[in-house]
Amino acid sequence: MDYSRFCYFASLIISISGLVFPVMVGSLGINYGQIANNLPTPDNVVPLVKSIGATKVKLYDADPRVLKAFANTGVEFIVGLGNEYLSKMRDQGAAQAWVKTNVQAYLPATKITCITIGNEVLTFNDTSLTDHLLPAMQNIHTALVNLGLDKQVLVTTAHSLAILQVSYPPSAGSFRKDLVGCITPILNFHCKTNSPFLINAYPFFAYKSNPKQISLDFVLFQPNQGIVDSKSNFHYDNMLFAQIDAVHSALASLGYSKLQVHISETGWPSKGDADEVGASLENAKKYNGNLLKTIYQKKGTPMRPNTDLNIYVFALFNENMKPGPTSERNYGLFKPDGTAAYSLGISGTDAVSANTTTTTIGALAPPSPDSSSPGYLSISAAVKERYCCCISQLLFPLLLVNYLAFRLAF
Repeated sequence: MDYSRFCYFASLIISISGLVFPVMVGSLGINYGQIANNLPTPDNVVPLVKSIGATKVKLYDADPRVLKAFANTGVEFIVGLGNEYLSKMRDQGAAQAWVKTNVQAYLPATKITCITIGNEVLTFNDTSLTDHLLPAMQNIHTALVNLGLDKQVLVTTAHSLAILQVSYPPSAGSFRKDLVGCITPILNFHCKTNSPFLINAYPFFAYKSNPKQISLDFVLFQPNQGIVDSKSNFHYDNMLFAQIDAVHSALASLGYSKLQVHISETGWPSKGDADEVGASLENAKKYNGNLLKTIYQKKGTPMRPNTDLNIYVFALFNENMKPGPTSERNYGLFKPDGTAAYSLGISGTDAVSANTTTTTIGALAPPSPDSSSPGYLSISAAVKERYCCCISQLLFPLLLVNYLAFRLAF
């Protein structure tokens, strides 16, 4: 039997039956930032995204190279409209033109499902920027309605956790009083358009600011005694879930308990400055590895146990041109050469990805020294080879029967 046809039959049977390898219902999102001068071309990023089982990608712009590279891959995309464009989007014509150029032009080949308008606008304490946010969201949504795309592409914005006045205990979560006036109309917009409320949540920052009082195991999803919310009596064994439920409480306090909450960013740096307590390779490995396990288990928060987690890990790459402390340039799961920044400790059978062997995700073979490519095509080939090898060893008897039945039928 031709080996390529054998692999085709293997993948076909697995996708139809789902009996051999369990299909994990959790889905992983990844932030794809590009503030760097040493990153691979988007075409070479596709196999890396697939190697970690990511099915969703969040951009901070609408880079045409990326959107074209991921055409017909089935990967869902959130595209971004930067803070610097908010004032221009108050003009409906400009909003219409932006949507046509940056969204409609790539549909349906590239699966764009959401647009984020600005990033952490409300905590910049810039009144003019804040004033532009909701009008920009409304005009972009109107443009989608005019083009008949509003049912498939949602509009939202991402907030810093700093919009909360109180975050502990989770049941007492509330928004900053000075922001309630501008947050409420945005929440009304979400209700009318059925779009999610996005929050960027980083337990790392909480730990860094108070390492003596906060348990490292609690923030890293490691075994620990956890905390009990005295009001709700819910038990929390990790800080991220406590932060998410604090947002749920804040929304409920304003009458928006039914809004969907998605985590648009969370992650842990593998390196930091001397005063960035906790920023280390080992802690990044634990945080992101345990986070992925939690996502694949489809484990909701104590306050919303039956609600799907929609989490986007930050970030795909280390970005060497980001300003700020050392940690800002070291959140990546991958180095620019395509090798893993560290092993995530997740076996391929734990994630929905092309790599279905027990090879640890994030520990794929580095490119051959003789290869003229930057390594990403080599990684893609390695994933494909391992996939076929695993299938051939485990499913040969079953596939042989199906193959013979196929030949007899024709």
